[in-house]
Formats: sequence, structure tokens, C-alpha cells
Amino acid sequence: MDLSVQLPGLNLKNPIIPASGTFQFGREFAMLYDLSVLGGCCVKSITLEERLGNPLPRIAEAPGGMINAIGLQNRGVDFVREKELPFLESYDTEVIANIAGASIEEYAEVIRRLNGVDVIKAFELNISCPNVSAGGMGLGTNPETAAEVTRVAKAAADKPVYVKLTPNVTDITAIARAVEAAGADGIVVINTVPAMRIDLRTAKPVLGNVTGGMSGPAIKPIAIRAVYQCAQAVNIPIIGCGGITCAEDVLEFLYAGASAVEIGSENLVDPWACPRIIEELPAVLEKYRLGSVKEATGKALPKAQ
Repeated sequence: MDLSVQLPGLNLKNPIIPASGTFQFGREFAMLYDLSVLGGCCVKSITLEERLGNPLPRIAEAPGGMINAIGLQNRGVDFVREKELPFLESYDTEVIANIAGASIEEYAEVIRRLNGVDVIKAFELNISCPNVSAGGMGLGTNPETAAEVTRVAKAAADKPVYVKLTPNVTDITAIARAVEAAGADGIVVINTVPAMRIDLRTAKPVLGNVTGGMSGPAIKPIAIRAVYQCAQAVNIPIIGCGGITCAEDVLEFLYAGASAVEIGSENLVDPWACPRIIEELPAVLEKYRLGSVKEATGKALPKAQ
């Protein structure tokens, strides 16, 4: 069974990529299994300076998933470049660096400081995080600003640039078209859905940040819809993300038009989720009489007239 996928900058042995924010920089998961089994690995968001993140509590349970408001906590680009990324050099997997910033210029500066790092094969622009007061989703809800950050990032980058889109817009295809026109090599669809919970005993929000991003199985239908719409709107590849727990979920994303997928919250439920799904995938493809991942991609899309 051919599980391989070739995307700009990414030669994936299979379509399974741990999503940014749920995998850190791979150290903890490497104690459980060989990271080389993964098609790719998208590391935690990297910002210019160190970020301490949002106030506690940062995670709340929700029906069908979880809500998080971590706030892009990380040690900053210089620390990540020197101390975190070298760890991944010993594994045969395609590393994607997720980039975040409080301004468009910060995105470019982070990218410039990561240019030339051989282990990085592509950049992923996080313009869709709902848990920060500056940058993040604020840049991803307007086609003009989404296009501008994409243009600036492309001008700075020495590797392909993927843009991670937010579902919190009226028309996600308008954002997808805008970043495609600005030079994006691909898009990642979707990030988390803004949400909150209230503690009935205290009558106060559960999260210290009040709101956070919903992830998990409950958002999968939202993500499938977004991938399906974007696949008909753009000609660049799509990496699908949102609520994947098994190989059947992966196939649904492929049918909708994704070429590969990112798996997020399920890594926190089942630390072996990614290798399990990779192992499951050939049998699922065979069950539906498919000979490869590429054969499945876009199978549900309307046929050209």
C-alpha cells in the first residue's frame, strides 16, 4: 500500500503529522516510540521572544473534546533553534516549524532566524490561534492581513510556507484564496474553534483566559466542511486538521480534499495515536478499494463538468 505523499518541501512517507501544540518538540513521545515512523512532525509554535503563556487554569474538559488556552508558551526562537530542533535531526521525519508573532514583522524575523536550519523542511504560519491578544487569529480573519503576513513570510523564508487557517470566519474560502494569491505553498485547515466553559459552583469562567480553543472529535465535522470548501477554492495542497482519532477519520479528510493530516488532541488521549493510525491506515484504504493515499484525495469532491 502506497502511503507516501509529496507536498512542497515535504516528502512524507505517510500522511500523518502530529499537530503543533500537542507534540512539543517530540522529546516526550520519543520515549514511547521511534519518531521516524511519522510522515512529519509539526513542532510547537515558535515566537520571537520567550512567552510565559496565559494564566492558569489553561485546559477545560468539554463534551467531545477539550478547550485549551495555553497562549503559545515557548522559550523563544533562539532557544528553540539551539536547544530543541537539534534533537529532531536524528529522526527520519519531515519537520515543520510553526511560527507565531504579535506582528507581521515578528513572523518574518522568526523565519529569518530559522532559515538555514536543515532539519526544518517547511514553515507553518499560525495566523489562527484564538488564545492570544495580539497576532494569531487577528491576522487570519481578514483576507488582506492574511495575505500580507503570507507575502512577508514568503519573502523571508528559504523553505515552503503553509498557512494555518481559522474556522472563525464567515467564509474560509476567501482567506484561502487570499493566502494562495500571496504565494502560500499550502494551507492547514483548521485551527481550534473559540469556546468557553463556566463553573457552576463559582459562576465564573473555568479558564484563566476566559475563552480558549475547542479541539477534539466534536470539531471534526466543522473541519471536514472547511477542507471540502477550500479544496474547491484553491489549487494548493491542503493539510486537514481537527478531531482525528482513527484511520477512518483520516480517510474522511482525504476524501474531502486533504493531501495529509495533522493529529492534535488525540495525542493527549492516546500517546501512541499517530503510530496506531499509521498502522491502521493500509487496511482502511484496502477496505474501501483504494491503492494509495493519493487515490483517496479529493474523492468526494464534485467531478469537473
